[in-house]
Amino acid sequence: MHRIAVYCGSSSGSSSLYKLAATELGALIASQGITLVYGGARIGLMGAVADAALASGGDVIGVIPEALTQDEVVHTGLTHLEVVGSMHERKARMLDLADGVIAMPGGFGTLEELFEALTWAQLRFHTKPIGLLNLNGYFDDLLSFLDNSASTGFLSQQNRALLLHATTSESLLHKIVNVA
Repeated sequence: MHRIAVYCGSSSGSSSLYKLAATELGALIASQGITLVYGGARIGLMGAVADAALASGGDVIGVIPEALTQDEVVHTGLTHLEVVGSMHERKARMLDLADGVIAMPGGFGTLEELFEALTWAQLRFHTKPIGLLNLNGYFDDLLSFLDNSASTGFLSQQNRALLLHATTSESLLHKIVNVA
């Protein structure tokens, strides 16, 4: 695995646990010689994961829509920054650049990115591993919902299995690297 996309919040959340986990994930990705691909912002968990990867000597590629390139949002210290025209282009480009995906806690944007990557995998547009970092039970209800979707016949067990998950960065990265 050469590059991994990380989807996460532009907010840091209400617990310092989330920012600490983003910092740990960024450092871990860099220590494995993997390039981080992410949304290009310097704020929230996005900024934390990028800063940690950079501080650990890693390469970081940011992909950001032109509308979000204001000075207070865009990260200007990245290895490479790509400016695209729209959020849709951002999602497509991030997935094109990456060999796998990790989603951390976040809001609507993070969930949209995650579910688009899963949908594209379900449709066999790609075969990249997709993982969910379930910190402090953040995604427990979502995982239960997906299990219910499978048990009620709206999601096949094969497609349900597309979403890997773990509670630590190390465990999740191990799963993703070994599936790729």
